[in-house]
Amino acid sequence: MSRIRELPKVELHVHIEGTLEPDLVVELAHDQGIELPYPDAEVLRERYVFADLSSFLDIYYANLDVLRRRHDFARLAYEYGARAHLAGVVHAEVFFDPQAHRSRGVPLHDVVGGLVDGFDDARAEFGVTTDLIACFLRDRPVAEASAVLDELVDMSAPIVGVGLDSAEIGNPAAPFAEVFARAAALGLRRVAHAGEESGPESVREAIEELAVHRVDHGIRSVDDPGVMAQLAAHRIPLTVCPLSNVRLRTVADLASHPLPHLIEAGVVVTINSDDPAYFGGHVDDNFLAVAEQFALTDDTLAQLARNSVTAIFLPQERRDTVLAQIDEWLAAGHPPPVE
Repeated sequence: MSRIRELPKVELHVHIEGTLEPDLVVELAHDQGIELPYPDAEVLRERYVFADLSSFLDIYYANLDVLRRRHDFARLAYEYGARAHLAGVVHAEVFFDPQAHRSRGVPLHDVVGGLVDGFDDARAEFGVTTDLIACFLRDRPVAEASAVLDELVDMSAPIVGVGLDSAEIGNPAAPFAEVFARAAALGLRRVAHAGEESGPESVREAIEELAVHRVDHGIRSVDDPGVMAQLAAHRIPLTVCPLSNVRLRTVADLASHPLPHLIEAGVVVTINSDDPAYFGGHVDDNFLAVAEQFALTDDTLAQLARNSVTAIFLPQERRDTVLAQIDEWLAAGHPPPVE
């Protein structure tokens, strides 16, 4: 376990709201005098049994009620940075959902400002660097997403890209094409959830309609050889979250996960946590789980880590630094023979 944690990692698929641990929910509620529908953190944690994505989103959005002040978002970001450091994360591109807070009357200045505050503190203490990706909720109106993009631009929010998340079934990506095109014109990178609940056609839609740089999840791509070939040929990374897929029952169990098939097909696969407070595992836990389940070698684990580095939205100099750290990790596990 310690060696996998020591593997330098980049995390590309983590929702900051999904890092809100039950203990912090209770603490922030108590601090603000918010009455919760459960007596303590343990009872809340016991409710984290999900039948599907929708059942998860119900409790996920309910818990956000405790995030009201700039301080709350700062605390959330700092706690993620501290835990990410323990997982071996050196850089993370972190999702946040502006609409989920804006709709509750929380000013976006407080949301973004708080996240920046917390991540700045975590970087100073642990050395973990972060960038923000603002995700639009695909089950909300396109006009609302467009207004959020305008507001983020007007406030000069320090985001590197935009994404698309929330309930996939019944909420296609194509209607958001114009918003994503505007983001592209602004120099922002684009990612989108696809192929988690819906089939491979959702992945193709995200690639062709939104011109995404990465596909988040994308595991249903294995159901269509054409989509698999498209991903491999164009080197479009998938940000796969194995423990999330198990907990949301998009796969029956970890043994049934299509990760080995994606790797064998030459797809650029990366390993991530998604919503670790709800799914029982940060990125190191995900690496450990797939390493044990599929008997992955150090070479394969290092390649998965490298894939994340090639997919990040950072200058090449920073990428080269992390790649060198991964090479050092791999070499440490293969000491030269004693003569």
